[in-house]
Amino acid sequence: MKKHKIIFWITTTIIFLMEGVMPALTSQSEMAKEGMRHLGYPQYFGVLLTVFKVLGALTLIIPQIPHRIKEWAYAGFGFDFIFAFASLWAVDGLNGLTFFPLLFLVILVFSYVSYHKMNNLTES
Repeated sequence: MKKHKIIFWITTTIIFLMEGVMPALTSQSEMAKEGMRHLGYPQYFGVLLTVFKVLGALTLIIPQIPHRIKEWAYAGFGFDFIFAFASLWAVDGLNGLTFFPLLFLVILVFSYVSYHKMNNLTES
């Protein structure tokens, strides 16, 4: 049980910091806006993406949020990372940075699996 809790909190904290805190602090920077333009997305998409990332990150990190809502947050981040990979591949081709979103997808999977293992052990 302790191992699953440690894995959950480390991986979920990484997701929270990278997908919740960083976008909240940097989404209106010129570099972030240029990144969205580079990928061909309209400016409003960056704002919406930031709002949903912050809400999703809070959903994952707050223990009192119902399980069903957490499942939606995990799914949303999964789609986000897969589509980020696809967007980078389509625009820049395959290079080292193209695979960066997949690294976070792996971290998300570890968070998801440990979350369920923790809950299955506490419910038993």
